[in-house]
Amino acid sequence: MSTAEKKEWYLEYDINTNRAGLLGDVSSLLGMMGINIGSINGIKTSRRAFIIKSDSEEKVKRFETLLKEIDDISLRVLRPPELKDRLAVRHGRYLKQDKQDKKIFRFERDDLGLLVDFMAELFKEDGHKLIGIRGMPRVGKTESIVAGSVSAHKRWLFISSTLIKQTVRSSLIKGEYDADHVYIIDGAVTARERDPKHQQLVREVMALPSIKVVEHPDLFVESGDYQMEDFDYIIELRAEENQEIAYDDMKQQTVRSKNNLDFGGGDPFGGFGDGFGGF
Repeated sequence: MSTAEKKEWYLEYDINTNRAGLLGDVSSLLGMMGINIGSINGIKTSRRAFIIKSDSEEKVKRFETLLKEIDDISLRVLRPPELKDRLAVRHGRYLKQDKQDKKIFRFERDDLGLLVDFMAELFKEDGHKLIGIRGMPRVGKTESIVAGSVSAHKRWLFISSTLIKQTVRSSLIKGEYDADHVYIIDGAVTARERDPKHQQLVREVMALPSIKVVEHPDLFVESGDYQMEDFDYIIELRAEENQEIAYDDMKQQTVRSKNNLDFGGGDPFGGFGDGFGGF
């Protein structure tokens, strides 16, 4: 006899009275209802989150009714889990999502583990996805993309980059056109690049049904044929919460390069190329 497939639910509640045995009571109630606990974590100081599994939606509804009778807790959420729910349970903290523009997510250097996990989950999804990542030098942008690719078991390819050394691709070889790859574009490098073969390659990559990650998306948009509305997600990575992400120096470098006025030596990107030492 076949058994019903167990589905997952995300459970979250606030603790009103943090008495001894409270978690045991909730766990026992889940067990009495035949509902399994997949994972559990604390969020903030007075909140708990679970991924639970059940073969019956009716069991979950009955559990919800009983849970509301426990005065020591207040039920916040009980629903099929979203990506942000899974990450909250996994890491014990929430993704910081912009209230007005829901496609913007904010991270700090202390959140690199959460960021890598977030990107890995996005990279595992099939089809086209365009992700922009903003941030000042040495905060770990490129390294987080690479780590997310490794975690998602995806091959990554640099179309343009300043990681270790400047990379500007003008073509791809057979096997590098693959929907299962993660293509990484440094928007600052591509904005400065005058080679039409590179710009044509960028257009080809952007048309592929695959994951594309663009560092410095604002500069990429200003110099190309794309708009911010084309991005599915925008990630902002800061060294600390109040750090300003400013591109004035990079924009001046781009203008000089486009007009063939960049005669100076040194780092033409003003330090905006992330290195592995900044991870």
